[in-house]
Amino acid sequence: MTDAPAHPVEQQADPRPSELPPETELTVGRPAHGGHFVARAEGRVVFVRHALPDERVRVRFTEADENASFWRADVVEVLEASPHRTTHPWPLADALKAAARGRAAVGGAEFGHILLPEQRRLKAAIFQEQLERLAGTERTPTVEAAPGEADDGLGWRTRAAFSVGPAGRLAMHLHRSHETVPVREMPLSVPAINALELWRIDFTGISRVDVAIPSGAGEPLVLLVPADGTHPRRAAAVAAAIEHASVAVLDPALGRVQRLKGRTWLQESVLGTDYRVTGPGFWQIHRGAPEALVTAVLDGLRPSSGDRLADLFAGAGLFTVPLARAVGPEGAVLSVEGSAGTVRDARRNLHGQEQASIVQGRVDAVLGRWNEPLDAVLLDPPRAGAGKKVVAQIIARRPRMVGYVSCDPASFARDLGYFLRAGWSLDALRVFDLYPHTHHMESFARLLPPRA
Repeated sequence: MTDAPAHPVEQQADPRPSELPPETELTVGRPAHGGHFVARAEGRVVFVRHALPDERVRVRFTEADENASFWRADVVEVLEASPHRTTHPWPLADALKAAARGRAAVGGAEFGHILLPEQRRLKAAIFQEQLERLAGTERTPTVEAAPGEADDGLGWRTRAAFSVGPAGRLAMHLHRSHETVPVREMPLSVPAINALELWRIDFTGISRVDVAIPSGAGEPLVLLVPADGTHPRRAAAVAAAIEHASVAVLDPALGRVQRLKGRTWLQESVLGTDYRVTGPGFWQIHRGAPEALVTAVLDGLRPSSGDRLADLFAGAGLFTVPLARAVGPEGAVLSVEGSAGTVRDARRNLHGQEQASIVQGRVDAVLGRWNEPLDAVLLDPPRAGAGKKVVAQIIARRPRMVGYVSCDPASFARDLGYFLRAGWSLDALRVFDLYPHTHHMESFARLLPPRA
């Protein structure tokens, strides 16, 4: 149901050298991938969260093992502020307010203290650094806003995942911690999520609550993940208390959804095309992301009648549907996706388009046995990237171009390096700010093979 950046639940590391104070003053340097900024303490690199370049800050170390190659720290006080610093729009994610209360901030808005134009400039610098370091190539991207983006960068999340606190109320984890704090409005979410007022519900017996708002017709969908040992009647009682939404129970291990009321799927609408996405199925979380990425893919690949294409890591068919329409009945599109439930959605979304071959399985396994020629290939891998084997398989197919949609500049740069070392070139690159107030970004690249 979401590709939302995870709020990792990790035990905070305690060990630190006995001579190192728990707090110290640092001067902050360049940004680093992952939402950090680089500083130095005791001759060691420190990755600092909630800072800005050139600031003088007081930090609290969160990981400082004497045997570690680097340490981590959170800003607790700003001594000399950057002119690009602003008031954080979400108090629970504001590191300075959290420090004043003696706790960490929640994850999910680690760039909220930075003015939006500066967020995009920093993201461009981070993307450029990853290309230089991991791909060995120079390119200075411009980070684009999503279509219809608000001036404040808020109200964009159509998917949100929440924990449940000890009192049974909606909650979120503090960053890298098992501790939770109650949550009410989430400023990054579209208004329809906050309008459900789920913080009023008693979620006792539930361990996780996922919420999704469709862009097409229909009501929101709430997925409940029961805690171990919870009786099914308890989930039904919770569902009855949730108004104006469909509700289902999710088994995250198996990806299975059991309907409690309403329907277990969402209707999404992109550029006049409707898609069906079952509850836990992948979908872009920014309300403007599908339009931005579909447009970039079509402009970049320029598919035409009779083309033979592959859409790898295809999901529910966000790109496969317009590609299949573009190549027409004279062409062919291979859609490869690993999730059985998502493949079922893809088959519904591509019903009647016989030129589309929808295959469930690992991308490398399917490519290994696919014998048809390919004019172009589209990649939209998960955060880990496509990997060396898949890239080698694509190169061996000798398509005239490759389109690469990525949600992580590091894995993209690594995969790009494989193409470049095989003589391919980076012909076009677009980077999108589809996660305002976080360090995440999305990109589309067009890669061309070596000239004959």
